[in-house]
Amino acid sequence: MNSKELYAIYQQHPVITTDSRECPEGSIFIALKGDAFDGNQFAAQALDKGCAVAIVSDEQVYNAHHGDKQMILVDDTLQTFKDMAREHRRRFDIPVIGITGTNGKTTTKELVRAVLAERYDEMATEGNFNNDVGVPKTLFRLNVMHEIAVVEMGASHPGDIKTLAETAEPTCGLITNVGKAHLQGFGSLEGVIHTKGELYDFLATRDDSVIFINADNDYLMGILPRGVKAECYTQDESKTGARVYGQIVACDPFLRLRWREDKGDWHDVTTHLIGSYNIDNVLAAVTVGLHFEVTPQQICHAIENYVPSNNRSQLTETGHNHLVVDAYNANPTSMAAALDNFCMMAVSPKMAILGEMRELGDSSAEEHRRVVERLATCPFEEVWLVGAEFKDIECPYRKFDDVEQVKAAIAENRPEGRYILIKGSNGTRLFQLPELL
Repeated sequence: MNSKELYAIYQQHPVITTDSRECPEGSIFIALKGDAFDGNQFAAQALDKGCAVAIVSDEQVYNAHHGDKQMILVDDTLQTFKDMAREHRRRFDIPVIGITGTNGKTTTKELVRAVLAERYDEMATEGNFNNDVGVPKTLFRLNVMHEIAVVEMGASHPGDIKTLAETAEPTCGLITNVGKAHLQGFGSLEGVIHTKGELYDFLATRDDSVIFINADNDYLMGILPRGVKAECYTQDESKTGARVYGQIVACDPFLRLRWREDKGDWHDVTTHLIGSYNIDNVLAAVTVGLHFEVTPQQICHAIENYVPSNNRSQLTETGHNHLVVDAYNANPTSMAAALDNFCMMAVSPKMAILGEMRELGDSSAEEHRRVVERLATCPFEEVWLVGAEFKDIECPYRKFDDVEQVKAAIAENRPEGRYILIKGSNGTRLFQLPELL
């Protein structure tokens, strides 16, 4: 069956599941296969639980069950899932904004979503559903009520963004930035730039595309394709032709800024975001909003009322400490930005709990040494380093093998009355710490 024929089956059974533990009556089960699991082995079980159709890629499973159960055999279930999602997306003639980048893509997506929601019935990626399984799931949430969509796209290898763009077929695109992340998969910063730029490459194939771009980012401006409409934002008032200009007013500790459209009036905004680096994310959302005719007043209202709740740029006050929680992910670029911002915050006493940065390949040892060197310039009363990548680096800081050791240390002698930065890759699981501090 081709994708159109498979999508016709979806129209008869418009609920898809990839989890055999969740099988709504009359749904379609797609047997995805990964390194640690094989959905094909649960296809018959999914049908017994209520699924009307199971799409499998294992010929033996198909031959063993298709006589009794309704199974469809395909070469690649993940590709089939993406193809069907693309067919679903094509039913909706609405703007689709693709967002990617090394850092800030989820915060930017949430800000863009909040701004657009002031005027439109929007649909946006939930959580971190931004990979080759999450993007199709996001697209299948589209329905006739939606007027605009925001789709986040993540990548860890060359070609990932190309594949996701070909699935979601965005009409507009935004790359937040490029930096050193997933170097084990990308190989180099140049590999990161090329892969993120695959979003631009896709948009260049469309006649009506729009790219929202940070004019202050030389990497992004250097790969901006000719002939594609670009709407720029910048903090540099000497630059001409930008749609949006912005300035940081203060970070005390929340980011306060002002922005204006071209030569228009300034608009003051007080956010709930920690970190001066978030100004680029805010200006991106402002630019998208203006393009889609959201009023300046609505834009300011949306940004001022957005409160992060996903372990990104979060300030949390417990009964014992003030926590700056940025524990969803970490790479050299975001770690440096978080440390620099925390250093500049006019609060005390300060403490940092830093987890190792994952997937840096051959650059890992050097990048972790740079983190320790940067710490030496920061006025922190205490620093805890978590993970094997810090183990062999000589420094005066306390080291832990894993988050469990950190939990034990907190249980024995919890820090009190401090401002604590919590930053690390998701795999270090430092997101478990706030409830203990």
